[in-house]
Amino acid sequence: MAEIDWSAQRAPDLAAFEALAEAAFARLPEEFRALCEGVVIRVEEFPDEETLDEMGCETEFDLLGLFRGTGLAQGGGAVNLATGQFPNMVWLYRRPLLDYWAEHDETLGHLVAHVLVHEIGHHVGLSDADMAAIEAAAEE
Repeated sequence: MAEIDWSAQRAPDLAAFEALAEAAFARLPEEFRALCEGVVIRVEEFPDEETLDEMGCETEFDLLGLFRGTGLAQGGGAVNLATGQFPNMVWLYRRPLLDYWAEHDETLGHLVAHVLVHEIGHHVGLSDADMAAIEAAAEE
């Protein structure tokens, strides 16, 4: 196996992370992506203080991603937006994801895809087994 020269490498910035998230989403099965119509994917450095408090996080590194909105299981969706209602959103938090990646033996692309599937899975009401099958299909 060829050795990687890390001396000139930098951690992906927000724009690169957004591209990574878009690529991970594009690799997910079409049937799954079809359920995500209208879901907005956002990348931020960290969750805001209100989110950290709401989720009971001890540090700003405790939360990798978050779904906010009304899931399909609760009657939400792109066509059901009430006036003034925000669209369903998945938040990915760059710095906590990078920190997790540095401590575990998996690729950053796999980690981002895992968090996307998990958070979108909340939107569509999937079980853990369903989400694992979607991740496996994305890796084929």
